[in-house]
Amino acid sequence: MPQLTTPEELFVHELQDMYYAEQTLTKVLPKLASESTDRELSKAFTHHLAETKEQIENLERVFENIGKPARGERCPGIEGIKEEHESFMQENKPTPALLDVHLTSAAARAEHYEIAAYTGLIEKARALGERDSVKLLQENLRQEKEAAKKVESISKRMLKAGNGSTSARKRANGSTSRKRRGA
Repeated sequence: MPQLTTPEELFVHELQDMYYAEQTLTKVLPKLASESTDRELSKAFTHHLAETKEQIENLERVFENIGKPARGERCPGIEGIKEEHESFMQENKPTPALLDVHLTSAAARAEHYEIAAYTGLIEKARALGERDSVKLLQENLRQEKEAAKKVESISKRMLKAGNGSTSARKRANGSTSRKRRGA
């Protein structure tokens, strides 16, 4: 890759990064939806797939606004999150419930990555005077924030259900933290 020397070049580079990330997610989200045994989580992945396709269209419009071809550049951030999930699946044999909790964590990491990326893109687009692009990127950011909130809500529900049974087992076994500390 050539040396980046201007804010415009950095903006294009980060735009290409997100274009790649969103394209990658169109392949990953259906897989996550099929891996999940939780109907609400699977539905959330499917819903976000449709949003991701809209986000790609918005990014293509931003490329058009700045007179550049829409193309992606490998995104190490999203690749790392994807690889982390694949490694987890290869190295573990999670129960369906544990897998669903893992999927919410993986999704939250991806959403927060995207939120940070879109926030930076919006700042750069503003600085470059790209008003129409700012609006498109803000729409993508809004959807990512909503998706993060949804997956985090699902995660809390799952963990609460799981922790309730764990806490009951601990109480039944007499292994509360106070007993361990000698209180």
